[in-house]
Amino acid sequence: MVRPYAIKGHKRKKREENYDREEVEQLLEEETAATGTQDEKKAEEVKLELPGIPLVPSNLNNKTGVTFILERACLEVAKVGKSYQLLSSEDHANFLRKNNKNPAEYRPDILHQALLTILDSPLNKAGRLRAVYVRTEKGVLFEVKPHVRIPRTYKRFSGIMLQLLQKLSIAAVGKREKLLRVIKNPVTQYLPVNSRKIGFSYSSEKSIPMRDYVAAVSDDVDLVFVVGAMAHGKISNDYTDDFIAISGYPLSAAWCTYLICGALMQKWNIF
Repeated sequence: MVRPYAIKGHKRKKREENYDREEVEQLLEEETAATGTQDEKKAEEVKLELPGIPLVPSNLNNKTGVTFILERACLEVAKVGKSYQLLSSEDHANFLRKNNKNPAEYRPDILHQALLTILDSPLNKAGRLRAVYVRTEKGVLFEVKPHVRIPRTYKRFSGIMLQLLQKLSIAAVGKREKLLRVIKNPVTQYLPVNSRKIGFSYSSEKSIPMRDYVAAVSDDVDLVFVVGAMAHGKISNDYTDDFIAISGYPLSAAWCTYLICGALMQKWNIF
């Protein structure tokens, strides 16, 4: 009796994910259409439940608040070896050079430091932080809820960013709320109506100390600060109301957000 053998065939190659703005927004539309026909119980299954992103108590109130937009964050995913990884100059310098890319531009740690500065601030703990939005170099926009505790180590942070870009949202275990989620552009549709949008650049002709600037703003106006989260270059000022320099020296994103938080704490008497 002849022993049957399975016919060997070529395995289908898994499509490599790209994280350009247009493709991500198309995925969002498909996800919305799919979940729109399901009940809440089934819709919950599309959320990623990730242990290690705990919630912190939220102290929301009707007072004016602050929103941060971190622009041009370098969050790019590529298949390195057999797995997908978040590219960084420290871990993937050789890979980047082989692909004709400048390793100095791949600095996701800049975003990590800025988020820690904002979310750890007494300003956030006092309930004055409305939201944090991040837009990548490729135009992908996502929201970070104020009550998220971002991992302290970069290794865990990069893992979470990788899963966010692949799954489009992250929720805490046992919670229905999405703590991080990819959303549609433009970012302006999510900002408070009565808000003042301020961008920052070392090369701006308008130079003013941060504490003096916020002190002059009316108490009934929400503030939106647009900060660059990249290693080099400047942000676009196409949707900002003001474009200022708050130091005579170039500042990192973390130091810039620190100065903003400190000035607002002084303005709102938060200690």
